[in-house]
Amino acid sequence: MLDNYFHDKRVFVTGHTGFKGSWLSLWLHRLGAQVTGYSLTPPTEPSLYRLTGLHELVRSITGDVRNLELLEATLRDTAPEIVIHLAAQAIVLDSYADPVSTYSTNVMGTVNLLEAVRRMTGIKAVIVVTTDKCYENREWVWGYREDEPLGGHDPYSSSKASAELVSAAYRRSFFTDNPEGPSLATVRAGNVIGGGDWAKDRLIPDCVRALTSGENILVRNPSAVRPWQHVLDPLSGYLNLAKRLSTDGSAFAEAWNFGPDTDEARPVSWIVDRIAENISDFEWKQDTNFHPHETLYLKLDSSKARARLGWKPRWNLDTALDKTLEWYEAWRRGQDMRDVSLKQIAEYEHIGSTR
Repeated sequence: MLDNYFHDKRVFVTGHTGFKGSWLSLWLHRLGAQVTGYSLTPPTEPSLYRLTGLHELVRSITGDVRNLELLEATLRDTAPEIVIHLAAQAIVLDSYADPVSTYSTNVMGTVNLLEAVRRMTGIKAVIVVTTDKCYENREWVWGYREDEPLGGHDPYSSSKASAELVSAAYRRSFFTDNPEGPSLATVRAGNVIGGGDWAKDRLIPDCVRALTSGENILVRNPSAVRPWQHVLDPLSGYLNLAKRLSTDGSAFAEAWNFGPDTDEARPVSWIVDRIAENISDFEWKQDTNFHPHETLYLKLDSSKARARLGWKPRWNLDTALDKTLEWYEAWRRGQDMRDVSLKQIAEYEHIGSTR
């Protein structure tokens, strides 16, 4: 349980203008944290960042994680106790189009963040967010555990595997034996869904765009199986891990999976069929054009987080999809999206407090 742990804690979030970073920053603000965000401008229009007026709630610095000088100066100026690193080039297909930018952001951006942290004192916990795709995928039917080999077929996946290696090297070289250094962990989540995502080449945003335009959606890989989960589920894991890193130190400084229950890994076709059941005149068909390689089968084993952190998903896939569609319907109706988003966070917290 988070209780009041984050009240008045200074938390530094990179990538706070993105989909996942905006949800995290909004939640931290709700918990009473003093949040500083460091990021490029929002990557999409619309964006969750702008729709919730997040700039009014957190201190927002426009900066690139590839700029070590600015990143270090900002960290020193804000003197955070907790650092959560989400800034990344996060689209698989974009990594094929621009691998150099993908590697420079995801690998050197992580190096810069950890180097800036290394030069400071007072930081207790650092979490580097990577991805479920950082594993050497063998199309297994069972979930990958944290000690499975890292790899990645495409530039995005391999860049995130590299970020894992960078983090492990910094942890062993500079933080583990340093009494003034932070506890550093990496986290790997499944395919997150939720309101406020407009990134291209992602299933739910593509469906929302198709619904808005009245067009049918083209699905690249309908048989591809993914560990779908609502964005609040892994974020709750990150927050609980940040607390344990801060209070219990190096005992939790390692890699962690935060994925859905095993039976919640479903094919892409299941998601779009479920949307079609709830929305009239929504149809989809398979995109038969050529597309670069993407993994067909992917699951995560989150047994360690369940056993050692007491974490588990709170919303099953049906609920996650319902909450996602509710959010977009509220947006379509012109509702206050800060209120809508905070209400969903409150609902999620209530589920956890009643278990």
